[in-house]
Amino acid sequence: MKLFDTSNLKGDLFGGVTAGIVALPLALAFGIQAFGGVSDPNAASMGAYAGLVGATLLGFFAAMFGGTPSQISGPTGPMTVVSATLVSGVWASSGGGNVSSVLVSMALAAIFCGLFQILFGCIKIGKYVRYIPYPVLSGFMSGIGVIIILQQLYPLVGQSGSGSMINLLVGLPSAVTSLSPMALVLGLATVAIIYLFPLLTKKVPSTLVALIVVTVVSLFLDMDGVPTIGDIPAGLPLPFFASDKVDLAAIDWMSVLVAAIVPGLTLAGLGSIDTLLTSVVADNITKTKHNSNRELIGQGIGNTVAGLFCGLPGAGATMRTVVNVKSGGRTRLSGMVHALVLLAVLLGLGSLVKYVPLSVLAGILITVGVGIIDFRGFRDLPKIPRADAVVLIVVFLVTVFVDLLTAVGIGMVIACVLFMKRASDLVEGGYSSQELTNFDKESPWDDEHGMPDTVAHKIYVQRLNGPIFFGTINKFKEVMQTVPQDARIVIIRMRLVSFMDQSGLYAMEEAIKDIQSHGTQVLMTIIQPQPMYMLTTHKVIPGVVPEDHTFKTFEECTEYLRNQLENK
Repeated sequence: MKLFDTSNLKGDLFGGVTAGIVALPLALAFGIQAFGGVSDPNAASMGAYAGLVGATLLGFFAAMFGGTPSQISGPTGPMTVVSATLVSGVWASSGGGNVSSVLVSMALAAIFCGLFQILFGCIKIGKYVRYIPYPVLSGFMSGIGVIIILQQLYPLVGQSGSGSMINLLVGLPSAVTSLSPMALVLGLATVAIIYLFPLLTKKVPSTLVALIVVTVVSLFLDMDGVPTIGDIPAGLPLPFFASDKVDLAAIDWMSVLVAAIVPGLTLAGLGSIDTLLTSVVADNITKTKHNSNRELIGQGIGNTVAGLFCGLPGAGATMRTVVNVKSGGRTRLSGMVHALVLLAVLLGLGSLVKYVPLSVLAGILITVGVGIIDFRGFRDLPKIPRADAVVLIVVFLVTVFVDLLTAVGIGMVIACVLFMKRASDLVEGGYSSQELTNFDKESPWDDEHGMPDTVAHKIYVQRLNGPIFFGTINKFKEVMQTVPQDARIVIIRMRLVSFMDQSGLYAMEEAIKDIQSHGTQVLMTIIQPQPMYMLTTHKVIPGVVPEDHTFKTFEECTEYLRNQLENK
């Protein structure tokens, strides 16, 4: 793969610039959130600077060395939640006032994160991320969304707050009673613009419009009592050991190192999951295939460099990546251009950023938190298998009230135990181990030999063999991608699909919609009771596939095709 591919230069330049514009307010907001637990007058400016440095350096080096050409990397919600916990913990343990320990601990955590990710890539651990069940991801991401919203309710009303979710909830009534009306108005105006401006046009990022418009309004109204970011240092960032904000002699190096290792590992795990999920999104849009292990190495290099310069650690960012791709970005050059746009802010435009009210950034992050919550997963709780519902709820609650990495671990253990129980039941029911693990997409089944020649050349038969669940959906997606785009009719045969979980259901729905997007008609045959229940309960049948396009036998399907095609 070439380092610089100029075959799509115009698209990459436009995509990179657009992604950089979208990334600016998010980098500022995530940085300030990370330093929300630091009760220092310069905490907001330090956080904004760390967010910009992290977005710039991670964005540049992850794009240069990563394995997903169109991906945009920077601070994200999950990563910032962990960083905020680390920063507030170090600040509290140092007795307050030791900014040097806070900056160095965050820098070391980002460096450890990067080194762990490089290790993950070298030992080729990237392929195992795909085995995370949908309920685990749904509960995990929704929990992160709730955490972000709760943390931002305080700056939204002009107050400061940090600590555990329980402490934040307990202290919320007090914060509301002493709120700043002006801060609240600015924050709510930001949220309103973000949601309403796309109704006028989607060509300009609504987040940036909200940031600029509400900030300008606050200047004209002279809202002196509303907290703002403050001055951001201009110029090229310096390594943490050369920064004038870090007093190396005032640091207890052993305690800082110990405090940074576990968060570094947590950041590496979360960042790897977040990044590779975004890589899959990019693949689906661009119809390409990323290199997961190379992507982890690229992310590791980026986070290591970002940490070295006191930047906030991050990961592949879904929204920014989608913006880049939709704007024409296709190669790693687009990610590097996005980073250069942010570098321009660091080199001098930061003087304009200092006037941004913190409640405006809180409004931006609240919309980010809402966007992270998987409302579809919660809406489908009464319809999905009870085991999936239990996993989703448990992971959600543990994420919000305990710990992010613990939530993923508990969710995976529960999901695996429940699946082993399901697999055991299926084997006892007479299904072979091959039927439980493989998809057969080539050899015709016995009942297909009677298909008339007049229709056989116009259709494509996709045979599925085995349950479609979180452990097989990647193989399922690969098989479904082999469907020719010029096929007039696709028959999905599900005679040997004995079970479908929530992950498999959503993968099936996505695959059918992708086939239909090419103008292809989809038919389905011989759906067993449990998969049929999932498909009908979630309105895939008849919502996506009409009920009269499903058949109990292949012979019925053949007869339908003969009548349909021969009458044309």
